[in-house]
Amino acid sequence: MATQTHKVVHQSTITCPECRHSVEETMPTDACQWFYECKSCNVVLKPKPGDCCVYCSYGTAPCPPIQEGNSCCG
Repeated sequence: MATQTHKVVHQSTITCPECRHSVEETMPTDACQWFYECKSCNVVLKPKPGDCCVYCSYGTAPCPPIQEGNSCCG
């Protein structure tokens, strides 16, 4: 039986919901990122209800554990 491989994306463009500033960041693979300070307006982002981290809420790619089908930081 063939195993399916899935390439995990480590870069995500995070967009601030307040000022719409976007920046590409490297996501951590061994920890959740619960807070992120916007480099433009300095607002501190937190995950939306039901999301495990700021990348899952505001990024173009979900965090690596979620991409791999695991629970994030569980």
